[in-house]
Amino acid sequence: MPTPSGHTDAIRASRVIGTKVYNSAGKDIGTIEDVILEKTANGIMFAVISFGGFLGIGEKYHAIPWSLLDFDPNRGGYVVPYSVEQLRAAPAYSIDELTTDDGRPAREASFGYWHVEPYWQ
Repeated sequence: MPTPSGHTDAIRASRVIGTKVYNSAGKDIGTIEDVILEKTANGIMFAVISFGGFLGIGEKYHAIPWSLLDFDPNRGGYVVPYSVEQLRAAPAYSIDELTTDDGRPAREASFGYWHVEPYWQ
């Protein structure tokens, strides 16, 4: 599925992990820590974005539906159309919680919070 700005459908996960994430106002809100894959449906569940901590302490991990991220080549990172307050209020998890029960609790909470149509339905 192309991104909202029409970028390519294919990208290596290694190029995504570690990339900065900005909100639409241009504020650096975090980094993509990981990408969680749906191995039976051959899709991407979500990007794991970290922010709010210092050197890994107190860091929160947010599952952001992949379809909400759009790469901005001018910034060299992804942009999500949300304020810092909306992102801080989003469901947060530990890395282990993101894959508990096949990630379903995190997926349901995240897709519901962001009002994104679940890809698995």
